Amino acid sequence: MEDAARTPLDSRIGHGVVDGCKHETRMVGIAPFGKAAALALLAGTMAGLWLPTFMAAGYLFAIAPVAGIAWWRGRRGRWMGPLLGGFVLAGLHGANALAIQLPPALEGGDFEVSGRIVDLPDHQARRTSYLFRIAQDHSQPEPLRGRLVRLSWYDDFDGSPTGRDRLRAGQEWTQQVRLKAPRGLRNPGGADSEKHALARRLVANGYVREPGAALLRRDASGLHAWRESMADQISMSIPSESGRFIRALALGDTRLLADEDWRTLRATGLVHLVAISGFHVGLVSGFFALFAGAIWWVLPSLARRLPRPTAAAIAALLGAAGYAAIAGFALPTVRTVLMIAVIAGLRIFRRRAGAFDSMALAAIVLLLADPLSVLGAGFWLSFAGVAWLVWCLPDAGRNPLRDLFSAQGVATLGLLPLSAMLFGEASIAGPLTNLLAVPWWSLVVVPLSLLGTALEAMQAGLGGWAWRAAAWCFAPSWSLFERVAQSPFSLLWLPEPRWFALPLALLGAFWLLLPRGLPGRPLAVLLWLPLLWPARNLPAPGEFELQVLDVGQGLSVLVRTSNRTLLYDAGPAAAEGFDAGERVVVPSLRALGVGQLDRVVVSHGDNDHAGGFAAVRAAFPTEDVIAPQGAGIDGSTTCVGGEEWAWDGVRFRFLHPPKYFPYLGNEASCVLRIEGDHGSVLLTGDIGDVVERDLVRRSREDPAATVAADVALIAHHGSGGSSDPSFVEATAAEMALVSSGHGNRFGHPRADVVERWRLHGARVSGTAEGGALVVHMGAEGPHLETRRASHPRAWDAARRLEQAAAGPPAGLSYRPD
Repeated sequence: MEDAARTPLDSRIGHGVVDGCKHETRMVGIAPFGKAAALALLAGTMAGLWLPTFMAAGYLFAIAPVAGIAWWRGRRGRWMGPLLGGFVLAGLHGANALAIQLPPALEGGDFEVSGRIVDLPDHQARRTSYLFRIAQDHSQPEPLRGRLVRLSWYDDFDGSPTGRDRLRAGQEWTQQVRLKAPRGLRNPGGADSEKHALARRLVANGYVREPGAALLRRDASGLHAWRESMADQISMSIPSESGRFIRALALGDTRLLADEDWRTLRATGLVHLVAISGFHVGLVSGFFALFAGAIWWVLPSLARRLPRPTAAAIAALLGAAGYAAIAGFALPTVRTVLMIAVIAGLRIFRRRAGAFDSMALAAIVLLLADPLSVLGAGFWLSFAGVAWLVWCLPDAGRNPLRDLFSAQGVATLGLLPLSAMLFGEASIAGPLTNLLAVPWWSLVVVPLSLLGTALEAMQAGLGGWAWRAAAWCFAPSWSLFERVAQSPFSLLWLPEPRWFALPLALLGAFWLLLPRGLPGRPLAVLLWLPLLWPARNLPAPGEFELQVLDVGQGLSVLVRTSNRTLLYDAGPAAAEGFDAGERVVVPSLRALGVGQLDRVVVSHGDNDHAGGFAAVRAAFPTEDVIAPQGAGIDGSTTCVGGEEWAWDGVRFRFLHPPKYFPYLGNEASCVLRIEGDHGSVLLTGDIGDVVERDLVRRSREDPAATVAADVALIAHHGSGGSSDPSFVEATAAEMALVSSGHGNRFGHPRADVVERWRLHGARVSGTAEGGALVVHMGAEGPHLETRRASHPRAWDAARRLEQAAAGPPAGLSYRPD
């Protein structure tokens, strides 16, 4: 058995004992838990999740036995087992996560629920958001029992006994809430919140209807309550601004980090070091293993009861689990703990395995436990990072300084393709800043932060000195990194690439990291071109492209010619923290490869059109801004009906407002007509029916002021006060586009308005259903693509809503008996 314990894991598969004698059978095919099996399981999982729709459960259950038999009993075709198994598990988990979401018939309904706050509430100016686990009992609404929802509590911090400043992690409440199924915006380069909700098994989003009537049933208790109290102690112990970072490093609490902090971290490539990550968990695990090994070295008699390698493995696992608990068992930490548990288990049971074998087994365990984990970027970055380091630095440990530089170089080259594909950016300064931050923060700041937490847990007030020391060590480095981040060359934004760009770039990275002396290595850079410089597919001269971005209840339209770019409106910016300019418009422009905006038109000053302009202007400085006089847009010139210009064979003309027209809000909106060689578009802002009828009159008097267009933007998001019948008829549009928020409280677009456009021959499409709308005005005439149709996802909420039967109207009341 001692020989077996020392035999590598893969080669040991196929050994057995018969009549007390060891024999060996020749291995055919792949090991059931080896590297090839892990890759096949991952491929099957990806296939199951990235299909346009999940396969029916009946078919999946029929495939499952075949997958199990092929995996366990197969030989040459054993890879089919994990491949089919991953496909089945991913389909079942994904379909179940989608099925438990709030049914469409109950969306917009009021529910009285009781449950527990299961994370740290995020307090903002007028809103507090938090995860709420609904109680598992029969008094709760049947579709929500035991489920996880994200709630928002709206009011101001006023110190009242019923204010949201009383919300604490670990509390139990009874609240009346209004819920809807998780749904997000769909744009180029934008975050996919529906995917995130699916991975978290989030069933609904909503808000507390009557905050004053909410009832606190039990005060804060449990792990998250302890974490929040520790976070408060850190803030009181550290008067400097560094306290927010010590909270993040010690507890994984990033609530106090501002947007500017995150921008600095992204620009310097240090995001992975701030919140508690898998890297930190592995570091703490290593410290615990070394500490246990030192004790066994000092007291060798302990080895009689427990071998030192086994003790070190157990200590490593306990340290990792404890640190993950401090972080609230965030997904990256849980994934790392699971990986450490697999490696520790192999050591405890004396099963020798190489680094890649251990990684393969950890990946198999993780995918079997939660196949939806592949939807998160952390899964790919953690496994890919370890794999690159193990492959390129198999002899690490002999020269720590050289290993540090080598590891940073390998991580930069190896993870750049993934980072670019996942986040659309690459930190140029990251390799240099990590050389300083990794050893300094990880070996000095983090240990001091954890020491303070441990001392504070033993006795209140004991950990303050360690936290202050951590802040004192952290502050100088952060000042340096802030200066680095301000450089325009610190961060490279990359356009959205095609699907084949990532495998080509990974192949190029593999080629570059091959041993020195291999001929042709510089040619590997060519394989990165589809990722770093993808084709932008710009219109030809005389043609143009229209992108109506999905900004919710607002408007933002991007117009591109062959060499110029115009932005019409920038979406809303809410006081609660959502800024469509920052969260939607800017990422979309970068994903589309827009380097600068040649002109910005703000149709009028209302927040849903102009709110995001400040964020857009900060990211894309431009002096050419046009808005109605009196709209309050700093540095803008006035749009006047009759003014026109031409770009790349495309003609632009303002139709409204006329000269000396007073600013009347919606009625003063800049109306812009765009005409190319193959069609025209009319952008209408928020004008009402009075202005529409006046435009029709002027159109009849002056052919140059015509409102006729192949594509028309439905005014004021499809409200009842716009789309006058004479205006709809005069446009003669074959496409009518509407920008509105899904399930918005105004009921936009109105059903009668949509029907009016359809009766006059227009095909109506909206951002609420299709996500971002792209209209190509090419030689074949107007061609429309919606983001949801061109990038289908199995978890697409729109698909589920379209397939669902019509239910009761929104606003129904649902309370337990």
